[in-house]
Amino acid sequence: MSTNDRIPLYQQIQDYIRHIITSENMKPGDRIPTEKELMDQFQVSKITVANALTGLANEKLIARVPGKGSFVAEEADSASILSQATTLKGREGILSNGMVGIIMPSIHDYFAIRLVEGIEQALREEGYRSMIMFTHGKLDKEKDVIKEMKALGAEGLLIFPVDEENYNEEILGMKLSGFPFVLMDRYLPGVETHYIAADGRRGTRLAVEHLWELGHRDIAICSDSPLQTVTVQERIEGYIEALKGKGALINPAHMITDFQPLSELKEAEAHPLYRYIQNRMVTAYVSLNGRLGVQIYQMAKQAGLRVPEDVSIVSFDDPTSIVEEFSIFTHVKQFERDMGYQAAVKLLEVLRGQGEAKSYSKMLIEPELVVRQTTGTVPQA
Repeated sequence: MSTNDRIPLYQQIQDYIRHIITSENMKPGDRIPTEKELMDQFQVSKITVANALTGLANEKLIARVPGKGSFVAEEADSASILSQATTLKGREGILSNGMVGIIMPSIHDYFAIRLVEGIEQALREEGYRSMIMFTHGKLDKEKDVIKEMKALGAEGLLIFPVDEENYNEEILGMKLSGFPFVLMDRYLPGVETHYIAADGRRGTRLAVEHLWELGHRDIAICSDSPLQTVTVQERIEGYIEALKGKGALINPAHMITDFQPLSELKEAEAHPLYRYIQNRMVTAYVSLNGRLGVQIYQMAKQAGLRVPEDVSIVSFDDPTSIVEEFSIFTHVKQFERDMGYQAAVKLLEVLRGQGEAKSYSKMLIEPELVVRQTTGTVPQA
């Protein structure tokens, strides 16, 4: 890895701008390269360029004019620019070799893949390395992996936690000792930590309200999660709130969570969910993950039902990446790449000591409903 590769990208951009201001003898009011030019030159996202320029503006080296661009500031002078550039170059190694640990249950889920892609982008832009380990949904394994990551020199951890009633004491220990970490997708109720997650209640409300507008009154919510995680509970609460808001009675039989995941489609006819679908117990399903949404679609077709003419399906997360055919899915978009990106940015802020030492950031990402072809009006009797 070259020295330049180890310098965080926002800092490379700042050093580059300082260099051109001095080497080209730019004067106050002269325009510096545009955000688009810097994005193309450094192959980074707009947010990284914006952060770099904001830092220079705070130092009063440039002035940013909305809609017009960025210019050498009136207060800027070559001596101060050179002095700050030298100071930064002397700090090249401070954050250059940092390693961040990523702890996930698995990466079989496309939600997890997109989450990790967002994390990797943010770490790469700031010159950090990453190491990923899996817990396979086991609390004991999660404890071991946290210890191992710390022993291997991780400066901080990004954790998609196993969610059980008995909290992982390793996470509680990190909180008490001040070791930097951010939880993703879920939080630990009653334990103050940094976390980022999608608003699950809002997601199921969007799904139910869309189906209700199409005339559906018998709507099931389905989860094949082996654990009743905080995420699952919040989505079910959103489902109940949405139906109550419509004045509907809640039918517990339509909250289908007590079943094992389907391992192979050829076993579908023996599965309790298949019988539920075949008997047309409801006219619409809200699936709490993309994989299960695909399985409901496949079971419906196997039972001789048409989607969406006979049954409608809304899935959490876009199952497009599983099979291209399923780009037709109406789904709750949770912006998982953005979630991963923001989680990594927050962890790097913690590592740099930015923000209040004892305050915790709780970020909820607003989901969106993407309407495609798996939802339609309620079938006529």
